[in-house]
Amino acid sequence: MRDADVRVNVVVNRPPQEVWEAVADPVRIASWSPENTGATAVADGPLAVGATFGGSNRHGLFRWSTRCAVVESIPGRAFAFDVTYLGLAVSRWRYLVSPADEGCVVEEQWWDRRGGLMKAIGTVGTGVVDRAAHNEATMRRTLEAMRADLEGR
Repeated sequence: MRDADVRVNVVVNRPPQEVWEAVADPVRIASWSPENTGATAVADGPLAVGATFGGSNRHGLFRWSTRCAVVESIPGRAFAFDVTYLGLAVSRWRYLVSPADEGCVVEEQWWDRRGGLMKAIGTVGTGVVDRAAHNEATMRRTLEAMRADLEGR
């Protein structure tokens, strides 16, 4: 797969396995994200490859739901899922966790997988024209909130 369209990272002063368990549980992401408002998964905790979950999102007055499928789940290292809407590809999200001197580095990555039709639907349905710039800003906020939560601040 090509390089991610957006990458954001943060150092978290917690063990890599603990951080991976948090980011591999889609239900937890809503507590950190300014746009994701929840996930419905068939199981609690980290999900395995092949697991699916529903996501709900909000941007201002706009609200939408998506379907997601886990495509990578490597304990302590990586978690990724593909997002679809009405059966059409939307994006791939990935979290990489790497050991660091003080805990670990968490990198959130996003790939835009939308075709022309999905870009038009997305702009009208979410109110976001520049999805890459928007996601970079929300990804930074998500990772900062995750760090604060996991470090107990």
